[in-house]
Amino acid sequence: MLPSRLLLCLLVSGIMLGGCAKPVNPQTRLTATPAIDTMKTSAIAVPAVLKMEQPLPDEIFAPRNIGGRTLAVSTTADIILKPGEVVLTFDDGPRAGKTEAILSTLSNYGVKATFLMLGSSATANPRLAQRVAIAGHTVGSHTYGHVNLADLTRQQAIEEIVRGEEAVSAALAGGGQKLSPFFRFPYLSQTGFLRTGLIQSGAVVLDVDIDSKDYFKDTPAAVATRTLSRLEARGSGIILFHDIHQRTVDMLPIFLDQLARRGYSVVRLVPRDNSIFGRDLITAGFAEDGAVL
Repeated sequence: MLPSRLLLCLLVSGIMLGGCAKPVNPQTRLTATPAIDTMKTSAIAVPAVLKMEQPLPDEIFAPRNIGGRTLAVSTTADIILKPGEVVLTFDDGPRAGKTEAILSTLSNYGVKATFLMLGSSATANPRLAQRVAIAGHTVGSHTYGHVNLADLTRQQAIEEIVRGEEAVSAALAGGGQKLSPFFRFPYLSQTGFLRTGLIQSGAVVLDVDIDSKDYFKDTPAAVATRTLSRLEARGSGIILFHDIHQRTVDMLPIFLDQLARRGYSVVRLVPRDNSIFGRDLITAGFAEDGAVL
């Protein structure tokens, strides 16, 4: 059943907001690379002009440890990065044949990432989901089927979020692992009602500072160069990758090698204290007539 805490938060949010914020158009993910980035982990938006870089040369990479500090957070506002710090996030997995290779590369460089898993993917690959968590990476959720929540009714959106969390949690539980209360909106498309309700219920909503656009059909070197250019312009940030593309698998050693050469460190995100959240996940139930319980 939907906990009274989450339901109360969502109802109060609906009254206060008087409606949903205008959602992000999911098609924006498929448009050309924008001219500027905007800082989303800060209350102040800071434009940053992209810098052009020469294509990365082919070379033999020498893995080195670039693992940085562990940042324990209980709210989105706690994610404050210092210059030279990055957070690596991977959406949409786990994907057999891809996620394993990414785990191996991350291990070679001594870094931990945050994986925002789809419930459908975790259900299809439970042992792989467990492997991610056992390796010390943080596992959050990303809905069940990667739908645009802004296109759904409030109740449908809640059900989709809950279903995703329950599926990822169940997959992890098979290996004695737990879901962390991190969540990312598919397509970064959200409403004020959903975001406020999630935050007030104890979830940590992960935004994106640097979109690698690794879903574009570019070469691995092009993805690495684009991402590094944006990172160099900003100096730090949360980076979005996807552990479902072969180009991402091939790009990651290039990217991490360049991070090492440029003096960056990778921050590990973890929940500050599970007891603060009062739950391991958002749980919900609905009566047969569709009423929220």
